[in-house]
Amino acid sequence: MGDSILYSSPYNDDDYEKFLKDLIKRFEMDLTGYKQHRVRRRIDMLMRKHDYKSYSEYFNDLKSSDILWDEFLDKLTINVTEFFRNPEKWDYLKKDLLPKLYKEANNSLKIWSAGCSTGEEPYTLSIILNESNMSRNSKVIAADLDKFVLKRAQEGIYDERSLVNVDNSIKTKYFTKLQNNKYQVSPKLKSLINFKRINLLTDKFDTNHDLIICRNVVIYFDNPAKEALYKKFADALKPGGVLFVGSTERIFNYREIGLKTIAPFFYQKEN
Repeated sequence: MGDSILYSSPYNDDDYEKFLKDLIKRFEMDLTGYKQHRVRRRIDMLMRKHDYKSYSEYFNDLKSSDILWDEFLDKLTINVTEFFRNPEKWDYLKKDLLPKLYKEANNSLKIWSAGCSTGEEPYTLSIILNESNMSRNSKVIAADLDKFVLKRAQEGIYDERSLVNVDNSIKTKYFTKLQNNKYQVSPKLKSLINFKRINLLTDKFDTNHDLIICRNVVIYFDNPAKEALYKKFADALKPGGVLFVGSTERIFNYREIGLKTIAPFFYQKEN
């Protein structure tokens, strides 16, 4: 493994390679493009917890135990998010970028939240579109590989800490307070969003997006996977469409794939 210098596993390397292939065959879960020292360390931690001696032994039980599989998915996917994460970026989106894109798209936006996790990001988009009178004829696709976080996103129930950046007026307008300081998003926000299960590394992408948001997802990918994904995103944008990435992410070869920078972390497809 190229990342072995960063993490040395006590388990067999060939058995691990087979484990990765078995995951693809059985569960359609491809972890090969992720940084392997991170992935393998997490898997090894789960194996030690349950006292497994080999990946093959662990995999056999993953096939038959929903509890083990749910734990595996939960540990292997990164789902830390909140509404209006990095508020200044959403401010730019609301005041400058989206109105321009909306006008250029004849008042009809096609937006994709790629790696939407538990749904805070697409619901944030839905709030902005509703508040800015841009929701009519617009749609938001929210996609993730993990079917369990997608289910949670569709339920739309959140802890109070997820709403730390949400103004009280917005909270009152778009959320219903439940017991135990939980909040549920309104049907109005949900109506704009189409949730889908998509594997960013292996699936074919739809095209002609006005905006694609993929933040804090590719940091877990190795460089070849990262470059391939950014190229796929560029191809999935319409001319003039914009890709919005996370604050720890940079696209170094953006010119080569037909993009230009228009603001920090915002890349526009050349016309």
